[in-house]
Amino acid sequence: MYQTDPPLPPQKTLPTMYDLPSENPEESGLPDEFHLLQPELLRITFRPPTYTEDNIFIGSDLNLYYDSRHSQWYKRPDWFAVLGVSRFYQETELRLSYVTWQEGVSPFVAIELISPGTEAEDLGRSLREVNQPPNKWSVYERILRIPYYFVYNRYTNEFNCFGLVMGCYQPLPIDGLGVWLKEAELGLGLWHGEYQGLTRSWLRWYDQNNNWLLTPVEQEKQRAEKEKHSAERERQRAEKEKQRADLAEAELAKLKQLLAEKGVDL
Repeated sequence: MYQTDPPLPPQKTLPTMYDLPSENPEESGLPDEFHLLQPELLRITFRPPTYTEDNIFIGSDLNLYYDSRHSQWYKRPDWFAVLGVSRFYQETELRLSYVTWQEGVSPFVAIELISPGTEAEDLGRSLREVNQPPNKWSVYERILRIPYYFVYNRYTNEFNCFGLVMGCYQPLPIDGLGVWLKEAELGLGLWHGEYQGLTRSWLRWYDQNNNWLLTPVEQEKQRAEKEKHSAERERQRAEKEKQRADLAEAELAKLKQLLAEKGVDL
């Protein structure tokens, strides 16, 4: 390589982050930082009102075993949730994987975050090779029969929403903020805002009043703001009360002075 004088900095000459991604060409879709932050935001805002926290399991980048006839076959959703199962395996242990034939309940919703190289499989466009497992779309639709399937491309903000209708995935229209999942009494949509210091579009859950569900940090901030406003209202009330008392005292002093001038003995 031609050497300049003075030499160019390594930022100009050596490969960058875009040249050296985390993905392995033989195993596409390995997590980048977005694959850590987005599933966490989904997890902490997924609060179906009719299910307790102990009766929901949420998995992220966890092996999902789906076929008892091929017990080694699995998919690894970026995010999925199961309703009506214990949060813990046999109510005591953290799960190492989710094995559907042992749990007895399939996921209620699955979400894939498109990475370079995963779009064809995520959207069911890849062909099944001989003696190879089916693609994610086929597993979610035909084997697990997951009622809701969402695919999000953070590079284009394309948000694909599918629902199981008569055994097949059909596109779901985005109505208002997003798509309403009536069984969970929650909606999923694209929210533009700041999370973990980064402002961009994020997948996020919302309630029946079209309010984005708050993260614990946001809940604490909201609580602090309410306390601050309450304290300010109390300060203003006390100040007005003092002003009324001062005015009454001043009026009484004037009355006393007027009566004294007229020789009235109090």
